[in-house]
This record gives sequence, structure tokens and C-alpha cells, in this order.
Amino acid sequence: MLGGDGFFDELAEIVGRDGVSREASILESYSRDISFTPPMAPRCVVWPRSGEEVARVVEAARKHSVPLVPVSSGPPRLRGDTTPEVEGAAIVDLSRMNRILRVDRRNRVVMVEPGVTFSMLVEEVRRHGLRLLMPLLPKQSKSVLASYLEREPVTIPKYHWDASDPLLCTEVVFGTGDVFRTGAAAGPGGLEEQWASGQAQKSPLGPTQFDPFRLLQGAQGTMGIVTWATVKCEVLPEVRRLLLAPSDTLDGLLDFAYALLRRRLGDELFILNRMNIAAILGKGHDEVGRLREMLPKWVLFLCLSGRGKLAKDELEYLEGDVGDIARETGVKLTSKVDGVSDGNLLGLLGVSCEEPYWKLRFKGGCQEVFFLTTLDRTPEFFEAFVEVAEGERYPREDVGVYIQPLVQGCCCHCEFDLYYDLANPAEAGRVRYLYTRGGEVIIRKGGFFSRPYGPLADLVYRSCPPGTVEALRKVKEVFDPGNLMNPGKLCFEA
Repeated sequence: MLGGDGFFDELAEIVGRDGVSREASILESYSRDISFTPPMAPRCVVWPRSGEEVARVVEAARKHSVPLVPVSSGPPRLRGDTTPEVEGAAIVDLSRMNRILRVDRRNRVVMVEPGVTFSMLVEEVRRHGLRLLMPLLPKQSKSVLASYLEREPVTIPKYHWDASDPLLCTEVVFGTGDVFRTGAAAGPGGLEEQWASGQAQKSPLGPTQFDPFRLLQGAQGTMGIVTWATVKCEVLPEVRRLLLAPSDTLDGLLDFAYALLRRRLGDELFILNRMNIAAILGKGHDEVGRLREMLPKWVLFLCLSGRGKLAKDELEYLEGDVGDIARETGVKLTSKVDGVSDGNLLGLLGVSCEEPYWKLRFKGGCQEVFFLTTLDRTPEFFEAFVEVAEGERYPREDVGVYIQPLVQGCCCHCEFDLYYDLANPAEAGRVRYLYTRGGEVIIRKGGFFSRPYGPLADLVYRSCPPGTVEALRKVKEVFDPGNLMNPGKLCFEA
């Protein structure tokens, strides 16, 4: 039996009456997002303010058998991972847990609660001479912790040593109700004792031979609720310069990209097609469309940085090395393409996106199809995907592409963004079919969906090797035996 008023009253005792709500308009705002996940209103929303309150909320949910859906980022939400799948679920909104707990300049580590957004944290770490490893222009309301838990790709591959980077240690309340600290944060000693001895909760591995933080990444809140995490930062450069490599073909940029990645040259390094560049730079539908017609088909973005007393000298020799590689690979480097200069674009790196979110500026809606592959196979996947798109009468030029090398170029994040009018049922229907049909084609061609959302999760887990789903469900039973944590997501049945 699901809990009734007793559960709500118990939540009010934990967080106070202003920390829990059953108001219809508030429940409606959490019932849906910009995805194809069917809407489902929660029973209530609770806003804890500390890890202790989160643990008590989980205990109350276990007592009353109420499912919990953790949320930390604000709207707009795009992927369906925070929309309840079952009736009677409670939303645990962590946005009021928004303290930056510690900035350690010496060890280049920052500790944050889940409600800390990129717009809050970028300026704080900058004051300490640090910068974050960030995804490409995240929305202002995006939780830093949620982004790193979901392994959103960061734009600087040379500092990306492991798929889990830049996430380090965490504190989590598992579905069992147990509070657990991962990595070096597990001890010995409490956090204050560790800080006093010079430790910074920097190693994510352990405790013992077990790395439980990997169970939390990509889990969409199905294992537990993370109440704080430490994340890796890098030293803020004194000087930066953005170089652009335009090309009529994607293949024409790959040798240049591989040469840069092998030598770990540059900081930010990624490729966008003109649709996505226009979506980033344009302020509305008409301006996005106008810019798209002006821009090159593909552009590789490379940001060079210099640090310390010889920052300018460092930048100068990096430019020389990159210029030599460009000539060897037949790539033309420039600081300006068709009216868009490096000055316009450099200010977009390492910051959050101004409202409205760039993926919603063109038509109001966007669906993302992203997966992992190797850089050399991206043209093949692109052609296969647009073939499906054109078969569904979706314009080839409306497909946005973002290619982000990861783990120093060992693999890459390949993303196709489908822009559409939310108010046009026919257009939304085409995109919905393309979203799943395109995903099927990518799976058959060997693309790896490490972070499947919504309908794609069903496709991915049906195509897994025998025993994969069974093993994951056994793990879920260990850490969430009551199946209360975001049930229905991934391969976990509601």
C-alpha cells in the first residue's frame, strides 16, 4: 500500500511545512518535460535542505512504500529521467541544497551539493584561479552534480582521463536507507579530520576493491540520492585563443583532430555542424535560420591556452605547432567564418547558456540522440542517420550535430539534435519516430548508448548481451531492495 496523509505529514515534520507541497500547479510542473515520456503527476514534492533530511525522507519512503524521483536541475528538462513512471511517486527536489561546501585551490577540487548550478559555480571557482571541466553551454539551471553523474561530455578531452571524470567522491543515500561515502571520502576519519591532514577527497576509487561511485553514474537516480560530490577542476589560463577550422566535409577534419588529440594540443576541442552553431549564436527562429545559411557546413573548434609567467610564449609556440599540423593535414585555420569571429565564440566556452536554452531557440523543442563511437566512424553514422531522417521527411539541414572527443580521443560523444515545433503534432510525430528509428539504426551499426533515456532505453537493453539486464536488476535489488528509487527508468521495472 502506498502511504497516505501519514507520509505527507511525516515529510512536513522532516523538512517543515514550507518544504513540502501538494499544490496542483506545482505537481503539474513536475509531471512532464520536453521529451516523449508520458506525463505522470507526482503525489507531492519535497525540498530537503541537507543530507540528513534526505536520509530521513528515504526512511519515510521506505516505511510507507512510496517511490522517490530525485530532481536537482531546474527547467527546462529534456530527457524524461525526472518524470515519474508510477502513480503515487514523490519528487525529491534537491535544488535548495545549493551550498558550495569547499574550494581547494591547491588540490584543484571543489565540493558541492546537488542544487549548485553551473551558473553559480563558474564564478566562484574563477575567484580561486580555477575553472570547471564543463559540457558545451549547459543551461543556467543545470545541476553540476547531475551533469557529472550523467557523464555529460566535457569539452576539454586532454584532461579527460577516465569516462567518470571529473566526478570524484560522493555521499549517497542508497535505497536501503544507508548513508555511504565513496572513494577517499570513506575514511579513515570524517571530512574535517581528512581536511586537517591535507586530504581533499580527490581519489574516487574504493573503498577497498569496489568502486561504488560507478553504480551511481548514468543510473538516473535508480540506486540512491547523492547529497554531495567532489569534482575535479583545472587551473584558469591567463590567455586564450580560439581557432576555427571550417570544412565542407566532416572527413576533412578528422586527421587534423586525431593529430591534435595524440599530442594533447589545445584545451577545448570539438566539432559542430552549421545547424548547431546557428542554434548557439542565434536569438530566435529567424536569426538561427539566417545564420545557418551563412555558415560553413562543419567547423572544428580549438581553444589554445597559456598559463603562468610565460603564458604568451606558451600560446605562441602552441599556435606554431598547431599551424604545422594544419598544413600537414590540409586544414585551413581561421579566427573568423562568415561574419562569426572568435571573439563571438570564445565567450561561449566555459560558461552556462543564457536563456532561452540554445537547443530550444530554433523551434521550441529538441530531441537528442547521442551515443559513443570512435571519431573515424562519425561520418558513417551521420549519413546513416540523415538517410532515416530524409525518409521521414525531416529536413537534413535541420539535424544538428555535435562531436566531442572523450578520454583524450580514445572515443567520442556523437550527438544528433532534432529540432521541432512542440505545438505541431505532425512534426512532433515525425521526430518521435525518427528518434526511435534512428536509434535502432545506430545500435545495429555498433553505436554504444552509455546513457539511454526514455524510449531509447528499451531499445538498448533489448539489444544487450544475455544476462546484462538480469545482472543489473540483481545489483538494483542489493542497493534498492524495495525498488523505490525512480522505478521504471533504464531496465528497472515499475
